[in-house]
Amino acid sequence: MAYSFSLQKSTVAKVVGLSLVMMLVGCSSDQRYKREVSGDEAYLDAVPLKALNAPAGMILPVQSGNYGVPAITLKGSVGKQLDIRPPVQPLALLSGSHAQYNGDSGTLLLENSLQNQHLWSRVVSILQAKQITIASRQDAAQTLTTDWVKWNRLDEDTQYQGRYQISVQQQGYQQALVVKSVGLQQQGKTAPESDLSEIQRYNGVMMNTIIEALNKQDNLASRQSASWTDDTALPMLVVRGPYTVVWDRLPAALEKLGMKVGDRNRPQGSVAVSYKTLSRSDWDALGVKEPELAKGNYKLQVGDLNNRTSLQFIDAKGRPLTESQNDGLVAVFQFAFSHTVLTKQKGAEAPFCLVSTVSFAWQVWRNSPVSC
Repeated sequence: MAYSFSLQKSTVAKVVGLSLVMMLVGCSSDQRYKREVSGDEAYLDAVPLKALNAPAGMILPVQSGNYGVPAITLKGSVGKQLDIRPPVQPLALLSGSHAQYNGDSGTLLLENSLQNQHLWSRVVSILQAKQITIASRQDAAQTLTTDWVKWNRLDEDTQYQGRYQISVQQQGYQQALVVKSVGLQQQGKTAPESDLSEIQRYNGVMMNTIIEALNKQDNLASRQSASWTDDTALPMLVVRGPYTVVWDRLPAALEKLGMKVGDRNRPQGSVAVSYKTLSRSDWDALGVKEPELAKGNYKLQVGDLNNRTSLQFIDAKGRPLTESQNDGLVAVFQFAFSHTVLTKQKGAEAPFCLVSTVSFAWQVWRNSPVSC
């Protein structure tokens, strides 16, 4: 009998234990408690206010509107249907940044610093690295539209997926990263436009995804600052000369290379350039090899690196030059700047030294000997 009793007791314990485990598993997959209010909800069953009906023959005192409770039509969720989660805020990780939301769009304003001058190419590379499919892309307009992005949040039972239009715009002395929601779905059903809280929530998730990646790049660049390479690993030229000197002598140097200078913006460090190659005899007379540069319009971005200056050419489609094209410009700019300096100051100042950051940045910024 004792054996039989022990067996039954053990069996009951196992059943109870298994049931408890199943209950815990079921609860762990239910994330509603993260979104719902907890506590007494008896207020939802309160009897609504009614008009006071006085018995016949009774005269009521004069009514005052100061104590009247106006009748309203309730809009929005209440009780368990009310989402108590706070809105997603932009991460304050980037120096000098400011974010704002308006409807289905979020805007991140950034300083027009050297590291933000290639913001568009950085954003594109971030999306590609995170395997976010780009449905359409216009580099000239610096705008793109993603395919459906599947999110995975621990406070959701059924996950959302969204599509976004992402663009980089110039706003005065700032760069603006704009993220606009163009679609939000849950279980294949499109979220209504009236559900602005969810639209803004996942708009903020996409914005923070980019902000985190930009911050990671900035931190990596600061740790590698000794080499002074471009934080996006994009080719650029480095001139051994201060920004003010290079900026003043740049137009004359460009003209010598068949580049017509257009609009110039010194605070933003941008120069509009139209390139029409010289004849073969002209290149032979200069004593340098013709660079692998196609005819057309370019934006020359000039950056201040304290006692050095960076130069980066960007074509009409918003693409920087390739490494080989960039390397080919080293010799021609070396000649152009040296000739300009010698003409203006008759040898009073040493010729500028130019290198490609892709190949020689480490030697330059570690003050090691270089070929020029």
